[in-house]
Amino acid sequence: MSAYAAVLLYMLWMVLLVLVYAGPRIPQALMGIKAIDSWERNKTPSDPMFFQRAKGAHLNCIENLPLFIGVVAIAGLMNRIEVANGVAAYVLYARVAQGLVHMLGTSFMLIMARATFFLIQMALIAYIAVMLLLA
Repeated sequence: MSAYAAVLLYMLWMVLLVLVYAGPRIPQALMGIKAIDSWERNKTPSDPMFFQRAKGAHLNCIENLPLFIGVVAIAGLMNRIEVANGVAAYVLYARVAQGLVHMLGTSFMLIMARATFFLIQMALIAYIAVMLLLA
C-alpha cells in the first residue's frame, strides 16, 4: 500500500467513525425523538456508551492525523515517498486497531492496548521523519 493510499484510508476510517456515532442522530432529530441540539458539546452525553466511545475514537484520530499527513507530504515533496511507503500502512493498521479497541470498552487491558497502538503510530511517524532527515 502506498503512503498516499494509507492517508486516504485513514481519512475514510475517520468518516466511518463519524457515521457510526452521528448517523443514528439524524433520524432521531428528524422524528422528534431528540432535539436537534441535544448533542452539543456542553451537554451531558445521552448516547449509548458504544457511540460515545466511537466519537472518542474519532477524536483520537485527529491527534496524529496532521503528523501523519505531514510526514507523507514531506516525503512526497522530497521525492522520497518510498520511505513513507514502507511504513505508512502500519500507521493505518495501528490507528484502526486503536479505534476498534477504543470502541470495545475501558478496561485496564483495553486502555493499555489503545496506548500501545498509539505509541506504535507515534514511533512509526517519528521513524519516517528521522529517515527523511537522514536522507
